[in-house]
Amino acid sequence: MKQNKTNAARLLDQRNIPYQLRDYPVDELELGAEHAAQALGEDPWRLFKTIVLKGDKGGYFVCVVPAPCEIDLKKAARISGNKKCEPVHLRELLGLTGYIRGGCSPIGMKKLFPTYIHKSALRFNTILCSAGQRGLMFQIAPQDLMLAASATAADLIIDCEHMGV
Repeated sequence: MKQNKTNAARLLDQRNIPYQLRDYPVDELELGAEHAAQALGEDPWRLFKTIVLKGDKGGYFVCVVPAPCEIDLKKAARISGNKKCEPVHLRELLGLTGYIRGGCSPIGMKKLFPTYIHKSALRFNTILCSAGQRGLMFQIAPQDLMLAASATAADLIIDCEHMGV
């Protein structure tokens, strides 16, 4: 069966960035990244979720963090040049990015926002992140994701146990 390409996948194709699309069954009641990792049979530490935030000074920005972890809003604010920040409301997400919850990719948003990927991504040969729709992930080298999203590696999470980050 031929998979439909998302805008994010088309952007990777245009830039000749290698990736693999991985699909999984969507559970509308459980849209979290950890559920996606389980459905794909993958280590949840390799699966990264996309969080869109709004800072008090610098406007909107994007953080990509490991599925089992919580974003540290103080670290995210500091890295992005803000004093404080908060996640955008779900009702704003589609209009702002072109994506919905559970399918928000760090690549191919309506506008290129400053993007930060948690530094632990660089420990892996490949990571997984949303390809721009629910039930579809990219498997991609973290350096290639950073290139495609014009992202910077940073410390963005509340210290997670069992990870050593």
